[in-house]
Amino acid sequence: MSPPQSPNSSMTESRDQVRPLAPASHRIYVENEQGINSMSVSSMELAKKQRRRRCIKCCSCCGITTIIIVVIIIILAFTVFKVKKPTIRMNSIKFDGLSYLTSSSNLQTNVNITVSADISIKNPNAVSFKFNRATTSLIYDDRVIVEVLTPSANARARRTFRMIVNVTVLADKLSGIPRLASDLMAGELPMRMSTSINGRVKILRIKKSVGIQMNCSMVVVLQTQDVKDMDCKRKISL
Repeated sequence: MSPPQSPNSSMTESRDQVRPLAPASHRIYVENEQGINSMSVSSMELAKKQRRRRCIKCCSCCGITTIIIVVIIIILAFTVFKVKKPTIRMNSIKFDGLSYLTSSSNLQTNVNITVSADISIKNPNAVSFKFNRATTSLIYDDRVIVEVLTPSANARARRTFRMIVNVTVLADKLSGIPRLASDLMAGELPMRMSTSINGRVKILRIKKSVGIQMNCSMVVVLQTQDVKDMDCKRKISL
């Protein structure tokens, strides 16, 4: 019979059997920690990629929006907001008092001759056209016999502005012109009317100067005071 084993010896054997398991347990713990670390690194890389994608999308949207805005501004600058030339027109002109100028022998120098001109200015721009005082001159035999100034005004966007220019001339202004006698004998008086307007058009804080010049030549029949053969030439500068 084998001798009986003491309790201490059985406990020693059990410790020896359990002891080799400790390194294995430590190894398992290390492997789990590496797995957690690798998972954390993967999560960080994924988050960086997502942030990078969001940044790229945001930059792309901003870039596309900027390009669209620039294209729209360019299109508007060359279409809607492009400065267009206003147009000027002589609608009608009337003379009164010329019937007294029948001949050079009975020329009444104290007679007033009145001229009324109906002028329209069409503004095709998307903004108003503001102009200073217009200058209107009545010319006979290349001499300015009278000149008047009309008040400054504002032609609204895509509207037609009309102004009536009234001119008063004393007959003695004509008496010193050599060709007056022959024109009175013919019963017709060739005259010219010149109108000059300077203004500006303001678009997107940019001011554009506009100059308008109109010269109308005509022949006035003294007996009826009717106007014939009227020919108007216009010059508009931006």
